[in-house]
Amino acid sequence: MQIQYKAPRNWLQTLLQTEIAQGMALTLRRMFNRPITRQYPEEKPVVAAGFRGRHALVRDAATGESRCVACMRCARVCPSHCIRIRWSRAADNSRVVDAYNIDALRCIFCGYCAEVCPVNAIVLTEVYAYAANGRSAFKFDKQALLDNWDDFAAQKGDMQGYVNPLCRPRNMPEGALAHAKRVAVDAEWSGAEQWVGKNHRAAQVRTQCAEPTPSAPGHGQTNQGGAAQ
Repeated sequence: MQIQYKAPRNWLQTLLQTEIAQGMALTLRRMFNRPITRQYPEEKPVVAAGFRGRHALVRDAATGESRCVACMRCARVCPSHCIRIRWSRAADNSRVVDAYNIDALRCIFCGYCAEVCPVNAIVLTEVYAYAANGRSAFKFDKQALLDNWDDFAAQKGDMQGYVNPLCRPRNMPEGALAHAKRVAVDAEWSGAEQWVGKNHRAAQVRTQCAEPTPSAPGHGQTNQGGAAQ
């Protein structure tokens, strides 16, 4: 994925509000196109990588329990305060999760919990279709979150090598990540091909200047586009 930056408006475009006219022209053109209707639920939509769906606690294949180590990072970073964790000390002084509760109706699905988890214990799965007749069904406890993972694994089939992209925050250098979060994701998700930051234009110009561009014999020409295409 590449980010395309729009050129700033000049004073005439600001005065005439040309963007409103462009938007209305687009709407007018679409009025004469055939509608595109997906026959849901017979035709399922393709869920993109990193979709933030139903919450789940990843079940450890070795122990059969949650991977959670009760570090409390997810509860602290949650902007809507929808995560509640209760833990205790084991005989070996390690932390044991006694209760893990998420109020999905309060959650804003930002994905921060999955990004900060050092062991990739909490994930937002690709399950998007779930409904109930009462609010209590959306208040997931530890067992419900583990069941959500089991349901997701049953839908995906083979979970060997599955990587949730939220476990690898975008544009983060690998050296700054916890060991468990150094997972392989494609360049589209990792942000390796994105232009970000306040100096993105200068970096792009340097990259484009370094690439050979076709030119007439004897006349050098440098392509210095200001926006990512």
